[in-house]
Amino acid sequence: MAREPMTPARRKQLIVGLAVGVIVGVGISLWTGFWLWLAAGLAVGLAAGALMKPPAE
Repeated sequence: MAREPMTPARRKQLIVGLAVGVIVGVGISLWTGFWLWLAAGLAVGLAAGALMKPPAE
């Protein structure tokens, strides 16, 4: 079963999700003083980017 290549819109969607995750992770890390929240924010951002409705072509 061959995978189709990632479209530029889908790639942008994942990058935006990661960026949001980094921002949220850094914000929570600074707020709580616990640096591991950065990894949690990154994971949430990646999951959100992966689960969002695919962009219209």
